[in-house]
Amino acid sequence: MKDWTIVYKASISSRAEIVKGVLKDRDIEAVIVNKKDSTVHISHGQIEVLVPNDHLLKAIKIVKDDITFE
Repeated sequence: MKDWTIVYKASISSRAEIVKGVLKDRDIEAVIVNKKDSTVHISHGQIEVLVPNDHLLKAIKIVKDDITFE
């Protein structure tokens, strides 16, 4: 995925899906890369949300300012 950069990492897939959805609602293409190891009963690893480099700064601002999980 050359020319794409991680904008968010999560250990919970639903959070990554929410971030992806918010970015897509703001006309920023986003993809999820699941790096969790599901071969064991306890999953290890991260789920990453990536965006094209030309939208990175806007995506970082949206994630930082508009998305919260409490």
